[in-house]
Amino acid sequence: MTTLISERLDAAARQAVPVVRGVDDGRLGDPTPCAEYTVRDLLNHLFHVVIGFQAIAAREDADFTTTPDYLDGDWRSRFADETARLVTAWGAPGADEGVAGSMNLPARTLGSMALLDLTVHGWDLARATDQEFTPDTESIRTLGTLIEEMGPTARTMKVFGEPVAVREGAEPIEVLLAATGRDPGWSPAVRH
Repeated sequence: MTTLISERLDAAARQAVPVVRGVDDGRLGDPTPCAEYTVRDLLNHLFHVVIGFQAIAAREDADFTTTPDYLDGDWRSRFADETARLVTAWGAPGADEGVAGSMNLPARTLGSMALLDLTVHGWDLARATDQEFTPDTESIRTLGTLIEEMGPTARTMKVFGEPVAVREGAEPIEVLLAATGRDPGWSPAVRH
């Protein structure tokens, strides 16, 4: 039986939400493994993805052309609330069936794209702010398939960088990160 994408999103949210809660305001200007993003930029991007993919699950339009600043008030709790809404949206009957979004892709693929952002950007934020991050094992398997299918297009669109070599016996999360163009050994102290 195929696992609902909402179950994978729920597992990923349980890993990402504590990382977001653990980001100190003093770290918002710090670099991340995403060279073009500071911690603040990456948090805003992840917020925007979480909110936008709620709309996609409901077969509504999502605008990813600009990213608002979501980091005001109690943004940490708001992020937890929005990820819970994301899980609920993708758990609605039929949300991961058929075709959705302006990209006219299978809904399950789009849900997996939200899962990719929660997982990979959860790791990015944890790494940038010296926190622990243990991804959901089943999500990593799901995402490996997504990257095989969408990786070449994502690289052409500059969403992913070129794959990075990994050591023999690398952990599945390291292989996934490397496939998106990230250096699994990146740290704030040793930037590339």
